[in-house]
Amino acid sequence: MAISLSVVLLLAIILVVMIRSGSIKAGPAVVAALFGFFLASTGMAPSIQNFLDSIASSINAIKF
Repeated sequence: MAISLSVVLLLAIILVVMIRSGSIKAGPAVVAALFGFFLASTGMAPSIQNFLDSIASSINAIKF
């Protein structure tokens, strides 16, 4: 749950920065957000979550 919230917060910040800088308009941003919202309710959601969890685990396993 903590990883999901962090990713959502990071993506929200990126989206706000892109809208404010003019690299993406508000309309396409809303469409992209709605696409993500509806994609989360499909059968692909568990596969996407597993993929993101594996990436997070890989990053966490890196020793500096």
